[in-house]
Amino acid sequence: MDILKIESIKKYFPVRRNLSEFFKPLFIRAVDDVSFDVKAGEFFGLIGESGCGKTTLGKIIVKLIQPDSGKIIFEGKDITFEKLKGEMRRNIQMIFQNPFSSLNPKMKVKDLILEGVAIHKIAPKNMWKDILDDLLISCGLSPDFAERYPDELSGGQRQRVAIARAIAVRPKLLVADEPTSSLDVSVRAQILELLEKIRREQKLSIIFISHDISTIKAYADRVAVMYLGKIVEIGKKDDIISNPLHPYTRFLLNSVIDFRRVINEGRYQLLERDIGEVSYRFSNTRGCNFAERCPFKQKICEEEPPFVEVNGRKVLCHFAGKI
Repeated sequence: MDILKIESIKKYFPVRRNLSEFFKPLFIRAVDDVSFDVKAGEFFGLIGESGCGKTTLGKIIVKLIQPDSGKIIFEGKDITFEKLKGEMRRNIQMIFQNPFSSLNPKMKVKDLILEGVAIHKIAPKNMWKDILDDLLISCGLSPDFAERYPDELSGGQRQRVAIARAIAVRPKLLVADEPTSSLDVSVRAQILELLEKIRREQKLSIIFISHDISTIKAYADRVAVMYLGKIVEIGKKDDIISNPLHPYTRFLLNSVIDFRRVINEGRYQLLERDIGEVSYRFSNTRGCNFAERCPFKQKICEEEPPFVEVNGRKVLCHFAGKI
């Protein structure tokens, strides 16, 4: 059963670099006609480079940003143009990437974590202390942290507080925007195991936004690869990791450092050496988003590629399954 369906979501941002563009601006296609679904209890991975639109899409899902068009359907209900409140807000939570701006500096850790518990009446007040201690311990913090303020914590400790705050209200859908990027490696594994444990016990659906393919490889059920506002490949994790069909997916997988190659060959090199740098996608451009960097580019790539289904996967490429 699908808990979330995203249908043709678009979000463009105006760019005004000079006087003429002030009156007739170009638009950056931050999220461009994105569609996918998330099943109940699924760990759904969303990967891509910085600037590809992952975070914008995550904020659209939790209704922090309003899309220009498309539909967001949660548990069969269209919430695209609704303001989330009450039970619906409790059911859809987000862990933000930057723990320095996501926590109120004037609130103690205990108040940050228990605020949602109090608002949504998750448990009676005499149980709050036990809930707080369990959450802190689960996230790798001692109960002594309850009386501290955010500016007394390191970046990793702040992020663990943010994670505890999000899961305290027992949501049904959790959008995690690179929640472990500021954590030490040892703590990162602990947090991922915590999220996986909660997902199994509460049948929590997680949309895990990341550029770390190793994390996605370890935990995700399905994976969507995003590039310049578009989903370019989506399917089961094992299929995508073992046999990428889109050139960009292949590039991402080849970008993961293989230390055995470093030891044997010296300095690490990507297979596609001339792939270039990521650039913005403006509203006046046409054709395949990845064409400028693609080593397999041909004349047909000047046209918009279709979504092609190959072996149970959807791939946005003219040469899907042929490269």
